[in-house]
Amino acid sequence: MSQIDAIIIGGGLAGLCCARHLHQEGLSFTLLEASDGPGGRVRTDELDGFLLDRGFQVLLTAYPEAQDVLDYDALDLCTFVPGALVRKDGQFFRISDPWREPGTWFRNFFSPIGSMADKFRLSRLRSHVLGRSIEELFDAPEMSTRQALDRYSFSPRFIEEFFRPWFGGIQLESKLNASSRMFEFIFRMMSDGDVAVPARGMGQIPAQLAAALPEGSLRLNARVQQIDGRTVTLTSGETLTAPNIVVATEGPESNRLLRVRMSIPSRSVTCLYFAAPEAPIDEPILVLGGSGRGLINNLAVMSNVSPSYAPPGQHLVCVTVVGLPTRDERSLITNISGQLKRWFGSSVTRWRFLRMYQIEHAQPVVVPLEWTQDNRIEPGLYTAGDYRATPSIQGAMESGRLAAETLLRDLRGEPDPETIDPRKRVSASGRRLRLKSTTGEEFETGEEPESEREIPD
Repeated sequence: MSQIDAIIIGGGLAGLCCARHLHQEGLSFTLLEASDGPGGRVRTDELDGFLLDRGFQVLLTAYPEAQDVLDYDALDLCTFVPGALVRKDGQFFRISDPWREPGTWFRNFFSPIGSMADKFRLSRLRSHVLGRSIEELFDAPEMSTRQALDRYSFSPRFIEEFFRPWFGGIQLESKLNASSRMFEFIFRMMSDGDVAVPARGMGQIPAQLAAALPEGSLRLNARVQQIDGRTVTLTSGETLTAPNIVVATEGPESNRLLRVRMSIPSRSVTCLYFAAPEAPIDEPILVLGGSGRGLINNLAVMSNVSPSYAPPGQHLVCVTVVGLPTRDERSLITNISGQLKRWFGSSVTRWRFLRMYQIEHAQPVVVPLEWTQDNRIEPGLYTAGDYRATPSIQGAMESGRLAAETLLRDLRGEPDPETIDPRKRVSASGRRLRLKSTTGEEFETGEEPESEREIPD
C-alpha cells in the first residue's frame, strides 16, 4: 500500500473542507472521524420521523466560503422569513427587514419593538456593514457588541428586547460581550443573503462534502489516541503514518492531541425539541424572548421552514436556551414547558418532548487575536477549526481550506503570501486574532484604542 500524503484528524466542516481542497489538488489523504458520521457539531438525527439538528443551526447563504464550496440547489435550501417575532408584555410583536420585504416598511416603523429612531439607526447600521468589505469590517478596532450598539446610539430597551435575544442566540451569550467585528460580519451576512436550512436537515451540508471525497478516504469510528511525530495512533491500537498531519478537531481536543496548554474557552447551549399536533405560529420565522424573563432565548417551528423536519400531521418546535442551566432533564423540561404555556396557552399540553441536546463546546469564544503561525504548527503539522478563524460555518470551512493551502505551499517549497502586514495578519475573512495561554501569556495585536473606532454619522 502506497503512503498517503496527509492524515486529517476530525471529520467536521474544517476537516472535510481541508480534505476537499487536497483532493482537488491531487493529494491523497485519510480523514479520521471519531464518531459514526461526518459533520462534527453539524449533524442531524432522525427520531420517529422528525429531523433533529444537534442544536439550532442555520446556514447564512451569503457566507463566501459556503458559496464557493456548497451546491445550494442540491441542498434544497428552505429559508426563514427575514425578521423576528419578539415576545414582550404577554404579546408577540413583529420586527421585519423592510429592505428584504419592502411591503413591511409601514408596519415595521410602527412596531413597538424599538423607537422610530432605533429603526433609522438599523438603517444606518445596515448601510455601514454593506458599504465595507469583509476585510474592512474585521480590521476595525475591537470592542464588545454591547459597546458597539451603544456607539450606534440604539436605545437600551431596543438592545434588551431585540439585540440581546437575537445576537445572544447567535453567539450564545446574553450579555453581548462577544466581538463587535463578528456582530457586524453576521449583520452583513443576514442583510446580504438568506437564513436557511437544507430541506432534510443541517447534516446534509457535511454529507454533501463527504460524498465528493474519494471512496475509502473517510474513516468513521476512528478515534485518535495520540500523535507522535508523523505517526497517529488510534484507540484501537492501529497506527497510521504520513508526512503531513492536519488536526481539525474542536479546540479542547486539538490541545489534547498537540499536547499544548492553550486556553480556548467555549460557549455552551441547550436545545430542546417538541412534537406538536398544531404549529404555535404559522410562519417560518424566528421567535425571540424579548422580556429577558425565563430560560427561552429563541424558538423556531422547524416544520414551518421545511415540512420534511416533521412527519405528516405533526410539527417540530425547537427551543434554544443559552448555556447549560441544569443537567436535570426533567426539571428543565418542566421549566421550559411552563414558559411555553405562558406564550402559547393550553395547546402546549398536547406537545410531546422528543429530545434534549446539551452541547458544552458549541462555539469557541471569539477574542481578538493575531495569527502568529497561521495554521502551521511546524512544516508537516497543521491545525484547522472554527476556533482558528471565526465561530461559524464560514470560519470552519475557511480554516480547513487555509490549512490545506499552507500544507500545499510547504510541499511545493513556496513562501507564504507577503502581501499582508504581519502585524495585521488576517484570515481570508479578515479576522485578526490574539492568543492567550493558560499561564497568562498574551500575543498582543497592537490595535488602535477602542475610543478611535469610527461610527458613521
